[in-house]
Amino acid sequence: MSLNVDRASMAFTFKGGMLPMTVMELTSADPERIREQLAGKLSQSPAFFQHTPVVLSVERLDEPHLALERICAVCRAHKLLPVAVRGGQDPVKQSAWALGLGWFPPSDGSRVRPLESVAPAAAVEPADEAAVSSQATVGSGRIYRGTVRSGQQVTAPEGDLVVIGAVNAGAEVLAAGSVHVYGALRGRALAGIHGDARAGIFCRELHAELLSVAGNYKRLEDIDPQLLGTSVQVVLDDAQLEITPLT
Repeated sequence: MSLNVDRASMAFTFKGGMLPMTVMELTSADPERIREQLAGKLSQSPAFFQHTPVVLSVERLDEPHLALERICAVCRAHKLLPVAVRGGQDPVKQSAWALGLGWFPPSDGSRVRPLESVAPAAAVEPADEAAVSSQATVGSGRIYRGTVRSGQQVTAPEGDLVVIGAVNAGAEVLAAGSVHVYGALRGRALAGIHGDARAGIFCRELHAELLSVAGNYKRLEDIDPQLLGTSVQVVLDDAQLEITPLT
């Protein structure tokens, strides 16, 4: 019997890919502690919590399978979507599968970068010249020099954030004021995180996964394809997010 299949009649194909994915590295299995911290994160950057898929890393927990279902419920209540679990032994694997989640073996740690805010320049040790040169404060804002890598978060809790470099897929930049990216913006950019509707996002090359101003957001699939790869400005106009060429 021939195994040849007419491609026009195929319902799907399998393809490998490297999708940006946020890893939630758990250091506690207490659902209430997780709920409290998520509530604080939600108030800081609400647009991030819009059905964002996450991988739950349980490598630092003892017997995480006992609380896995409750942890997933807390995440979903805060609009995070657990899609897989990383780490743990066979009981964790079985619990993950029972909850409809995927399972990944423990990481060797060589490619994991924490999702963290970049500290103010004043907090950098003077001897660390490379770190000092990569960031600076200007007034109440912040300048970050270099590429914001996947899994990294750079924040300006007051004023504007200026990134002199690219923002990779899977990275996140946030500012109380406006966000300026002098390079390709492929990750998530959130301006006006405390509700400043006058803030905006300005970038040299748009490929963003998510754009948000004062809690109003658009995902990549909502952006006009003609604007992708171009210099744009993103501002609020009558409570609607408007993306226009930057001239």
